[in-house]
Amino acid sequence: MVAGETSGDLLAGLLLDGLKSRWPAVRTQGIGGPQMVRRGFEAWWPSEKLAVRGYVEVLRHYREIVGIRAQLKNRLLQDKPDVFIGVDAPDFNLDLERDLKAAGVKTAHFVCPSIWAWRPERVHKIKASVDHVLCIFPFEVELLAQHGIAATYVGHPLANVIPLVPDRAAARSALGLGPEESVVAILPGSRASEVKYLAEPFFRAAALMQRGRPQLKFVVPAIPALRPAIERAARAAGMLEKVQIVNGQSHAVLAACDVTLIASGTATLEAALFKRPMVIAYNMNWLTYQLMKRKHLQPWIGLPNILCRDFVVPELIQQDATPKKLATATLQWLDDPARVTALEQTFTALHAELRRDTPRLAADAIAQVLVG
Repeated sequence: MVAGETSGDLLAGLLLDGLKSRWPAVRTQGIGGPQMVRRGFEAWWPSEKLAVRGYVEVLRHYREIVGIRAQLKNRLLQDKPDVFIGVDAPDFNLDLERDLKAAGVKTAHFVCPSIWAWRPERVHKIKASVDHVLCIFPFEVELLAQHGIAATYVGHPLANVIPLVPDRAAARSALGLGPEESVVAILPGSRASEVKYLAEPFFRAAALMQRGRPQLKFVVPAIPALRPAIERAARAAGMLEKVQIVNGQSHAVLAACDVTLIASGTATLEAALFKRPMVIAYNMNWLTYQLMKRKHLQPWIGLPNILCRDFVVPELIQQDATPKKLATATLQWLDDPARVTALEQTFTALHAELRRDTPRLAADAIAQVLVG
C-alpha cells in the first residue's frame, strides 16, 4: 500500500480495518502514516515524503520522490504482493501501479483521480494501471464504466467517522471554549506549501475580523511538523497571542466552530460533514496555478461545491484570497443564521448520501480483485 499524505493515511487506515476484519493475518507494507502504523502497517517510508502539491513544488522534490518510487518498485517486484493498493496520490501511484500490473501484480486504487474535475486524459492511464478502483463518490462508478474500468462505490470513509449530528458542546468543552462564544476555525492546509501561501493571509484576515469584533475566538488545528510555520505566520500578522493553536484535533475544532476559513482540499469535505459554513481559499505558486487552471473542467475547486454542483460556499482563489475579502466573506456567515441553517440541511443530505460501510465494501472489492 502507498498513502501519500495526511488525508490518504486516514483513508488507508479505515481501509485497513476492513482488510484486517476479513483477513486477520493480513500483512501490509509500503508507504504510510501514523493511522496505518497504528493498525499494524509496516511503513518503509513515511507518507509525508509524498505530501507535495503543484508542478513547481514537485520539481523541488522530484529526485527524492522518483528515487523512493524506484526503490519501492524494485522491492515489490522482487517479492510480489498478492495485491497492491494505491491510496490517492495518483501522480505517484498510477505509474507504479502500471509497472506492477504489467508484471502480473493485482492492483487497486482507492479514491478515483478527479478526472471529472481536471486532467480527464488520466482515464487512459487509470485503465492501463489499475484492475479496480474504489470510488468515494457515487457518480464516479458510471464514469469509469464508460471507459471499461471496473469500479465499486464504497462511500466516503469520513462520512462514517464524523457523526450525523456532531457534539458541539463536547468539542467546545474539550478545547476550553464557552458555549456562547463566536468561534472561527482557521485551517491553512496540511502541506508546507499550503501553509506557505495561505497562513499569513488567513491570520491577517483574522486580525481584521478581531479589530471589528474583539469577542471572536480563533482556533487553529496544526500538524506538529507545520506548527512552527503556522506560528511564524501568526506572529507576522500580529495574531500569535490572540489565536489558540492546538496540535491536531482538526475534527474537534471543526465541530466546535461557528465558521471556518479553510484551504481547499479534503478538509473542506470534513467541514461539510460537520455541517459548518466555510470560506474556501487557495493560493499557490503563480506558474503552478497557470498550468493547473488550463486543465480545470469545472467552475468549482472546493469539494462541497463540486458535490453539490453549486457555489453553496464561497471560494476565493489566488489574487482574490486577500485578507479583506477573506474576512468579509467569513463574517457574512456569522451575520446570516438563516443562510447557515439552509447550508446545514444541504450538508446533512450530502452526508447521508456518502455514508456506507466503507471498510466492508472496500474489502469485498479487494477480494474480487484477488480472485479475478
